[in-house]
Amino acid sequence: MATATSAWADLLEGEELASLTTEPAREARYAPLPPDLDPRLASALLATGVTALYAHQADAWEAAGAGSDVIVTTGTASGKSLAFNLPVLDAIAAEPKTRALYLYPTKALAQDQARALAGLRLPGLRPAIYDGDTEGERRWQIRRWANLILTNPDMLHVGVLPRHDRWGDVLHNLRFVVVDEAHAYRGVFGSHVANVLRRLRRLAGVYGANPQVLLASATIANAGELARALTGRPAVVVDAEAAPRAEREIALWNPPLVDAELGQRASALGEASRLYARLVARGLRTICFAKSRKAAELIHRFACDRVDGEVARRLAPYRAGYTPAQRREIERRLVEGDLLGVSATDALELGIDVGQLDCAISVGFPGTVASLRQQWGRAGRRNRGLAVLVASEDALDQFFMREPDALLSRRVEAALLDHANPRILDPHVYAAAYEAPLDEADAAALGPEALERAAALPELERTPAGWVWSGRDYPAARISLRSGDGAAFTVVDETTGAVLGLVERERAFSTVHEGAVYLHLGEQYLVRALDLDGRAALVSPTTADWYTQVKKETETAIEERLRVRAALGVELAFGRVSVTEQVVAYQRKAISDGSTIETVPLLLPETTFETEAVWFSPGATLLDGLERMPTLLGTLHAAEHALIALLPLWAMCDRWDIGGLSTNVHFQTGLPTIFVYDGHAGGVGITERGFDRFEGWAADTARLLAGCPCRSGCPSCVQSPKCGNLNEPLDKAGARTLLARMLAS
Repeated sequence: MATATSAWADLLEGEELASLTTEPAREARYAPLPPDLDPRLASALLATGVTALYAHQADAWEAAGAGSDVIVTTGTASGKSLAFNLPVLDAIAAEPKTRALYLYPTKALAQDQARALAGLRLPGLRPAIYDGDTEGERRWQIRRWANLILTNPDMLHVGVLPRHDRWGDVLHNLRFVVVDEAHAYRGVFGSHVANVLRRLRRLAGVYGANPQVLLASATIANAGELARALTGRPAVVVDAEAAPRAEREIALWNPPLVDAELGQRASALGEASRLYARLVARGLRTICFAKSRKAAELIHRFACDRVDGEVARRLAPYRAGYTPAQRREIERRLVEGDLLGVSATDALELGIDVGQLDCAISVGFPGTVASLRQQWGRAGRRNRGLAVLVASEDALDQFFMREPDALLSRRVEAALLDHANPRILDPHVYAAAYEAPLDEADAAALGPEALERAAALPELERTPAGWVWSGRDYPAARISLRSGDGAAFTVVDETTGAVLGLVERERAFSTVHEGAVYLHLGEQYLVRALDLDGRAALVSPTTADWYTQVKKETETAIEERLRVRAALGVELAFGRVSVTEQVVAYQRKAISDGSTIETVPLLLPETTFETEAVWFSPGATLLDGLERMPTLLGTLHAAEHALIALLPLWAMCDRWDIGGLSTNVHFQTGLPTIFVYDGHAGGVGITERGFDRFEGWAADTARLLAGCPCRSGCPSCVQSPKCGNLNEPLDKAGARTLLARMLAS
């Protein structure tokens, strides 16, 4: 009988195969069902085939039973849902008046959990989903009778907390708050959600409750820190995974070079669709993850062209743009085994149960090791599996192809957020004051920073009861949880009137200027007009074989040095800076080869924002032989780009979350200086993580430059798709020399 290995072994050959390793199988460690578990819950579990717990589920049960907040951080398909469901369902079985609130980052995850809970048929359990799709007449019924309510942070923020008088019984009886997929709450979004959770804890206290918070996360480097940052309280960390894992082969696949001088490679989409088609043609159930829905659709189309009609009928794309009914149908066909293959966006990356799969292909590094592990965790969930990363031309992807251990042996990143960033905190202080007067006692739930800010906010009024909202509108409605800026620009499709998204003011002139190609869920839109007074960008769908890149003048001023230390032969500083930018032109560039089609002058207003940065000034010894212009500026500029490309390895962020500036003489330091700054106003901790991990970050960057085969710089090392100087000047050799000398020092 053919083994699963022989089914794909001959496909993983040739120059494209950068690495092939095997993760060994892992045996399960079990614990008996708790003897004090409610008998009705024990019977419901036995009826669904659960006769024992994994050891980490038992650990979570013990910690929750002791009254602690808990965060479970284990891999895909390790039973995290049961870990947090067990104490909640036990409490509801014992007292059906108990209420629990479950928060999910996506509607699909809430739907999946609701189905699983309904399948338990536990007496007294009344689960219900309460989100933007819930009909008006059902909402009051859910508030009245549901004892396990599944929702999302947006609905909690704008639909529950400001209307807490309608939720009095729920809040009074609120025993548990469950935060699933907690690693999704990082950066600006996570910082907002942390404030929403603090407002929830505060209002529960007003109604006489003090709910436990149970969190579940993919494996991350700082689970305990994340739990405290999100909730304001310490949590017991459960991370000793005890679920079984089948043996899994991991392949890193690099599309072949088509131009070694320019560092250009064959299409990652084409390579991925070829692998995908060959796997499904052999009857191997495969999921292929792409970064956009357009890419997912193209992979599906390319794969269907490569297989016969019978196999093609058993393939489907899965993306966020489908109706709920269409998505449910694809999920059903996956679980039942009718589908052989799915090309998906990260809508399927999170913990939706899609049954047993043989292979998982990731097209391009998804941005974090944690996300990649989530995607790969789909492969071989019960039997031997295959996980593949097909590299793009991005610097980080190519770094992993040359340095597989940097990916395969790396601990996952830290999820970072900063709820006290005033740009994020202030609107939540307004919202909290609208919900109930603020006084000193609220510092326990909201944090002392909230009370400090209350005294400085103009729309709050001091009364004997505390700080109260004096405005006439609804402050929660001012806040987008996914933007750090209340003055964000709205992106509107002029053909339908639909709001596609929000762009922070600091980024609007770079991303939605007139003539820009704007990407939304992987789809192209052309910006027809940018209304500065109305803060709106009007766009229309387009299909273009070019993209846009702005040229801008940037100045960085040091406002305050917060931390300084000696590192790698330089004085490394971290602190607050103000960044002033002005867009002066943009280029249209061909997608095929990056060549410039035309340069269009623009003159948009200056923008200034304050943020956090890490910076250093290399001395004369480090720059010996590199000090003449333009070598000096090209060296600093290339080093800055390479550092930005590699920082996402150390902090859970995207290179688009980070900015930089390099100058031959900075007006404050008086020296050649490289700045790397947080692209979000106020900062969310990304560059401080870089300050703390600078030695490892710089070492990775040096390896990136040393390993790239191009001669003078390419998109896989020092060229940046977001450079405000249009990637000029860049001196790869100089940057390589500088970083090597720093490491040697």
